[in-house]
Amino acid sequence: MKIQQVEELVGITKKNIRFYEHEGLLSPARSENGYRDYSEQDVSELKKIKLLRSLSFPLEEIRMMQSGTLTMEDGARRHLIVLERSRSSLEKARCLCLELQEHHETLQTLDADRYLTRMEELEKEGAVFMDVKKQDHRKDFVAPAAAASVIILFMGIVLFVMITEALRERLTVGVFLILAAVGAFLIAIVIGVLLALMQRIRQIKGGEEDAAAKY
Repeated sequence: MKIQQVEELVGITKKNIRFYEHEGLLSPARSENGYRDYSEQDVSELKKIKLLRSLSFPLEEIRMMQSGTLTMEDGARRHLIVLERSRSSLEKARCLCLELQEHHETLQTLDADRYLTRMEELEKEGAVFMDVKKQDHRKDFVAPAAAASVIILFMGIVLFVMITEALRERLTVGVFLILAAVGAFLIAIVIGVLLALMQRIRQIKGGEEDAAAKY
């Protein structure tokens, strides 16, 4: 069956289906024309993946279950420990929020140091609070954007020099064709860099893995 049918049957987007294929969790057969041909077994496997992802099982553990290196029982036991820790952390965060409410705190009078010290003490006991440093991805864009800019600038300079020299001199057909081919190659590189940069930006913002995390 086609991916559209699988999407309707399982309730997972095409993007996530392909993401799971990329991660090696699903390997549909290919038809003679090269298109993916999903079987009932693939649909069944996707439903299992959807169930486990809905329960926040990590992709790596699902992969291990599929390969037989981790049993469902052991995986569930391991995941229960993680969930218990998360529940404990949420309960501690809830208590801090209740304290803020009961003390009628305002932003102007809030003693942040006092609460941050409390949070550090709770973290030493095993609590996990949101790491705000991981939430701001703007700095992650700097390196790929800078690298792409340098490459594109360099290619632009080379193209400009080539075009300028070509206009100054009377070129033979052979030399003109060579320069045209080199120019096309440089333009292709620039397009490839831009596409790679766009892909990297999508990954930094969340990309397919974050979308798949809903399942």
